[in-house]
Amino acid sequence: MSADVKRPEVWAGIECTYNRVGDSYRDQLAELGHYDRSGDIDRLAALGVTGIRYPVLWERHAHDGDEAWRVTDRALARIRELAVPPMVALMHHGSGPRHTSLLSPDFAPRLARFATAVATRYPWLRRFVPVNEPLSTARFAALYGHWHPHRQDDESFAHALVKQALGIQVAMHAIRRVIPDAELVLSEDMGQTHATPRLRYQADFENERRWLTFDLLCGRVRPGHRLWSFLARWPDIEEDLDRLADAPCPPQLIGLNHYVTSERWLDERVELYAGIPASGNGREAYVDIEAVRAPGNPAVGARALLQQAWERYRLPLAITEAHLAGTREQQLRWLHRIWTAACDARRDGADVRAVQAWSAFGARDWASLVTRRDGEYESGLFDVRSPAPRRTALASMVCGLATAGDWHHPALDGTGWWEHGRHDDGPAPGRLPAPVLITGASGVLGRAIAAACEERGLHYVTASRPQCDVAEPAAVDQWLSDVAPWAVVNAAGHVRVDDAEDDYANCFRANIDGPAALADACHQRGIALLTYSSDLVFGHGHDAPIVESAAPSPLSAYGWSKTHAERRVLQRMPEAMVVRTAAFISPDDDGNFVANVLRELERGDAIRAADDLVVSPTYVRDLAHLSLDLLIDGERGVWHLANRGAVTWAGLAQRAAEIMGLEASLVIPVPSRDLGYRAERPRYSALGSERATIMPTLDDALARCIAARAARHASRRPEAAAFSATAVAAGHSAETELHAHD
Repeated sequence: MSADVKRPEVWAGIECTYNRVGDSYRDQLAELGHYDRSGDIDRLAALGVTGIRYPVLWERHAHDGDEAWRVTDRALARIRELAVPPMVALMHHGSGPRHTSLLSPDFAPRLARFATAVATRYPWLRRFVPVNEPLSTARFAALYGHWHPHRQDDESFAHALVKQALGIQVAMHAIRRVIPDAELVLSEDMGQTHATPRLRYQADFENERRWLTFDLLCGRVRPGHRLWSFLARWPDIEEDLDRLADAPCPPQLIGLNHYVTSERWLDERVELYAGIPASGNGREAYVDIEAVRAPGNPAVGARALLQQAWERYRLPLAITEAHLAGTREQQLRWLHRIWTAACDARRDGADVRAVQAWSAFGARDWASLVTRRDGEYESGLFDVRSPAPRRTALASMVCGLATAGDWHHPALDGTGWWEHGRHDDGPAPGRLPAPVLITGASGVLGRAIAAACEERGLHYVTASRPQCDVAEPAAVDQWLSDVAPWAVVNAAGHVRVDDAEDDYANCFRANIDGPAALADACHQRGIALLTYSSDLVFGHGHDAPIVESAAPSPLSAYGWSKTHAERRVLQRMPEAMVVRTAAFISPDDDGNFVANVLRELERGDAIRAADDLVVSPTYVRDLAHLSLDLLIDGERGVWHLANRGAVTWAGLAQRAAEIMGLEASLVIPVPSRDLGYRAERPRYSALGSERATIMPTLDDALARCIAARAARHASRRPEAAAFSATAVAAGHSAETELHAHD
């Protein structure tokens, strides 16, 4: 333990699921690039954490042999050199190598043999997690059928849970024959089920069931236990229950994992939950959703759940997984709420030893419970979509908590989306959090950024040009003094590319003088600045996505204005962030290219589009959200943010037509010279990035954009509403999740 008894320690954990679906195994660490990347251990240690949960997984070492051991040898040697105590995990949502499974009689002894090998090879280890979340794994694998062995019945669930508990018991006995003072860290999801009065009986059962892992290892599951009759009704399981009860293996540390999905709500009124499939218990049907999304938000939260565990077991506690998928400020708020709950519980007498920030390097495909290979990535303390893991604001937060016990960022001041209905929502009376100041608020991008801030609970203030002429330094100073923002997002500027050829003065004033004035003022006041540039800073000579280090060579007045703006901003404020982007697609703007195409095609009219200009159109909602994430992370310099993909304007129009089921042959490809452009365009200006691949693909973005457009017009066009529903059902929703139901 830390010498400071006033607060818990801070640990870091690496998402390391090695699970099986059918005959296919998935290894999160391989997919996150950990095995092929040096320096990950040093990155975590540099945050000041006092513990690292590191996997030495049974399945990987059984399947990959010597190579797996070589990687593990290097990682654990480095952990030992850095003197950061590890917790070693042997199974993480797995079912064992191919020769066994959660239901096999040889599961426990085989796991014990592997545990012996680990202890013998690394006798200096002390903390072990033989099996992570046995109850959750048994539910997903043997009750819901998501993972191998894909069973869906109570008997298989009971066997899978008890076999894992027995595996933990015999694995720890084997380890302690080599390392007598080895400690068991027993981790499980920290959940609670809430329900309507009619379903209270089901909630009571699930709330007792959630403790089974701990009860089994503590030797409490004997005749008279509330779930003895549920487990022992199968004769061949009773012997294993007796073995667990007769030789208790209580943990030295209870690890509680907490997610926004941990607390559940059961409701038989299925008609109230449109679009949510009903589950059931064989007796009646009901919906099973996150409690934070239920009417009145009945979730009790981490503080109460810690207290429940302390009162039940009086054993040392830690929150061993704390992670939220979502936008950056929501991730920060979630971890901060967990940290605060742990500190409060500790001050109130519960022996809470640590909070472990989970998914240090992110996670893949957990929206589908790792049952599909969708490629969905959610970042953690670091984002691995860069050439080297990029440190996010979460890493800064963990560093602050680990070294000082506190950390603050203006984005923390808002309310987490899961906190709706709470009486303590919002800032203290008379106090508003520091805002984001959005200039150019009447434009497409400015409106999108304001909408993103609204959605994310980020306090913001908007300023249109009549309110604040950013090219006037005095006006900028006055606005910054009055608003006192922590960041400025500059979405103002001259955007009419062809008009700029005849109006240099206004274009250069808006696009160069304005950003430069903001850079001067923000630099002097220590305010973060995000401003936008364009793919039109580039000229001819490219035939592959253009990255940030490419030299600008503009062809038009507009391109020159953006090029000069970039230079002046970064000269005056090196810590500013300049985002280059491309032509927008948006469901909220009827004047963009895709909207015009669809409007003409819906009328049955042909439309001409250039087939010799290759671009990377950008979904403005994606741009707004990812810009804000990078801003909160404290990023600086030039970034390229455009949806991944290169297409001609004619090709884009044809794709849009196909998605909407319109006649793509009405799109007439023509040379750009036939379209009357006054400003010269580069033949190829699609943007790529050497800093990070974080924008979704163009195909995905276009489908979501068109679905959102259809939804927007649904009240006027019933067929559009039907299309929107179809698009979402087909997987075009930005956020789809597969939830497990009893």
